[in-house]
Amino acid sequence: MQDPLALDRQVCFALAAASRSVIGLYRPVLEPLGLTHPQYLVMLALWERSPRRVRDLSEDLLLEPATLSPLLKRLEKAGLLERLRSSEDERALAVTLTDEGRALRSRAEAVPGQIVERLGVSVEELETMRDGLITLLRASERARGAAPIDAVG
Repeated sequence: MQDPLALDRQVCFALAAASRSVIGLYRPVLEPLGLTHPQYLVMLALWERSPRRVRDLSEDLLLEPATLSPLLKRLEKAGLLERLRSSEDERALAVTLTDEGRALRSRAEAVPGQIVERLGVSVEELETMRDGLITLLRASERARGAAPIDAVG
């Protein structure tokens, strides 16, 4: 009988170790772009849609506003985005890409291919893994009593 507490049988261990390892692969790929991995995720969300409210970004990235705010400040200081009071609701901050932020997208288009190459796993296998992780994430959110996640990229 297998030990149910064996480290190599734990989903949490496999997730944590895989996350650290894969995110570590991004570091040298993102460095020439001047981005950290969390900043890259923010930029991905903004390349999909800009302007966006900070609250919307926080929800889409599954980050607390207190965690997101320093990321936005650093990206603003780098000239990639602007944070402005929303014209519809002055209590809300709108985040908008600058011309420099929009231009960075073309250089970032090489990132996914470089990561696939470094991993040595087919795109189809990675998509299957991503879909499984999204299923796991949704199940976890349901188990925690949170609202279900519509999309995570």
